[in-house]
Amino acid sequence: MTILRQPTRAGVRDAASKIAAILPPSPLLVHDLGGHGVGFKAECLQPVGAFKLRGAWHRLTAIEPEQRSRGVVAFSSGNHAQGVAWAARRLGMPAVIVMPADAPRVKRDATLALGAEVVSYDRATESRERIAAHLAHARGAVLVPSFDDPWVIEGQGSAGIEAAAQMAAAGLGEVAHVVVPCGGGGLAAGLALALPGARITVVEPVGWDDMRRSLEAGWIEPVGSNPPPTACDALQTMEVSQRTFDVLSRRGATGVAVSEPAIASAQRWAAERLRLVLEPGGAVALAAVLSGAVVSGVGTLVLLSGGNVDRAAYARVLASDGTGR
Repeated sequence: MTILRQPTRAGVRDAASKIAAILPPSPLLVHDLGGHGVGFKAECLQPVGAFKLRGAWHRLTAIEPEQRSRGVVAFSSGNHAQGVAWAARRLGMPAVIVMPADAPRVKRDATLALGAEVVSYDRATESRERIAAHLAHARGAVLVPSFDDPWVIEGQGSAGIEAAAQMAAAGLGEVAHVVVPCGGGGLAAGLALALPGARITVVEPVGWDDMRRSLEAGWIEPVGSNPPPTACDALQTMEVSQRTFDVLSRRGATGVAVSEPAIASAQRWAAERLRLVLEPGGAVALAAVLSGAVVSGVGTLVLLSGGNVDRAAYARVLASDGTGR
């Protein structure tokens, strides 16, 4: 009988050690909201502009040396793509990334610049998982999913190990509540493992809040047909994995959904108050706190997960006054 490896807190701590050996912690910014300090973990300032290199590094360094020459295959709209490409280049491994044809050009170009091969697909008519699995089998490469992988989950959780130490050093005490963007749930599940005493709230765009609905139902609920358009390309996951759902369900995690105007408002707030560039998907947790969908309190940690913006779209967001003008 095959026993499938599951992500563990010990694995998260191992991943945190690996990350600490090659990169400094991403900054924790503190801003007063409602009379108390809130910690904002700026993963948007990572070398690839998002947290995804954490899971990629933990996964790729776990590949046996004799297997590395065959490389890795991943699928992503851009941030996981860049994380895998970054880790692969540092380890001298070939990487193939399956990306949707409508992925933001900035993410596609950055992935290519990191030396990866990009294979395009139509997200409306083709399965990225099927394409990636075929490529990995044909090349003898290791498939590196964006969230449904124990090493990837553990790697993402390393952000929580860093944040706990940073919150304490900033005088904010223990992490009591984590507010985190959610696509497939890899980051949220990793943080749930890293911070076992904290309450976890996942945040998704309206109409793409399948993790929220799944946690409420007690079983996995897919997004369904004809979801609404969203600027959050990084969070367009049609169905979460059993692995991430199980971790979050066991921890009693809950979820909320935020609107597109609230997300754009959070992007503007981050630029004005934190001096940070956030992509829409990286701003949803902030949007939940600013809009009141989530009430922050003492010990609240908000993940700002990515900053790889489409420049034209971001310029429009900054130019808007929030009324659509």
